[in-house]
Amino acid sequence: MKLTSSLVSLVAGSFFASGALAQEPLKIGMITTLSGPAGYLGQDVRDGFQLAIDMEGGKLGGVPVKVLVEDDGLKPGNGRQIAEKFLNDEGVKLFTGIVFSNVAGATVPEIVDADAIFVSPNAGPSEFAGKGCHPNYFVMSWLTDTMQGSAGQNATDLGYKKAFVLAPNYQAGKDAIAGFKRYFKGEVAGEIYTRLDQTDFAAEMAQIKAANPDVVFQFQPGGLGIAFLRQYQQSGLLGTVPMVIAEPSMDHAILKAVGEAAAGLNVSGSWNTDLDNETNREFVAKFADTYKRTPTMYAAQGYDTALAIASALKQTEGDVEDIEAFRAALLKTEFKTTRGSFSFGKNQHPVQDWYAMQVVKDAAGEMTLKTRKKLLSAHGDPFAGECDL
Repeated sequence: MKLTSSLVSLVAGSFFASGALAQEPLKIGMITTLSGPAGYLGQDVRDGFQLAIDMEGGKLGGVPVKVLVEDDGLKPGNGRQIAEKFLNDEGVKLFTGIVFSNVAGATVPEIVDADAIFVSPNAGPSEFAGKGCHPNYFVMSWLTDTMQGSAGQNATDLGYKKAFVLAPNYQAGKDAIAGFKRYFKGEVAGEIYTRLDQTDFAAEMAQIKAANPDVVFQFQPGGLGIAFLRQYQQSGLLGTVPMVIAEPSMDHAILKAVGEAAAGLNVSGSWNTDLDNETNREFVAKFADTYKRTPTMYAAQGYDTALAIASALKQTEGDVEDIEAFRAALLKTEFKTTRGSFSFGKNQHPVQDWYAMQVVKDAAGEMTLKTRKKLLSAHGDPFAGECDL
């Protein structure tokens, strides 16, 4: 009997020591854009998200996690197929990662209708912010309309009266121009929608010159923004017609690529490397040390998204099957973001502060984005009132 008890104890001890009953890592599905001119946006979302996991020793909120990452190639159909695979083959219940609104438009309904949660680190199309809101859909970044609206507010504050506006012809581009016009109090002298894959803007430069505005607003994210700004400089417009833009058109990667061509540009956004709060200081230093580059807002949003998920997982002890409990935990916003003040509005989109920035030279002679002032405080979006949540 004694021998049998000892044998049972030995087997049980080996079983537990082997980790056979240890908590299996929670799978998180990350669908993001990793290739093409805009590939660095998804790379920064991925790296910012992973940094938060690495800083917690492979966990979020004390829960071991495994991130399944796939490239949507900026193609809506790809995003939807990846979501279906993660849902059906991997049993994923928690998703993040999407950068572009056209991919979100095709993919998010597939996820939330399958009773899974999607927490957006970037894409914020207006179609999901009002009547199309969903209890399983959260946005940690901003509504496109509101981000570009901050540029409209900035242009108004700077005293401009006549604007020429450009953006790609897809949902986020349309939201961008609508947002700018919502807050800009002057006249719109010209409005152009470009192709999402466009890299030659010679015709647009000619139209800007013909319209003779006193300011240009453009939303051209990623590599498109680099191409646009270089051609804006080459056309001679940079020295004659000022440009007011939001951060997706002048993030730190674009700034590094164009250098002094961006000097003096007025930029707006909800985050910057110089925001003075503990979470941001730690993130910027750790990201630069880990990845040997300055983080963009996409990296900060990826990091904030991971912190938000960590907070919810800690409260639910890793349970994402009880969707109501997970939603309630996430809505408590028991986390501190790199942006400082943050809460969810009625439609589960951010209520946060917005800042005016300018491209200047730092003490070392390098071009940087310097925060000038706060534009808007605890600001939500114009569609929250239409949401029935």
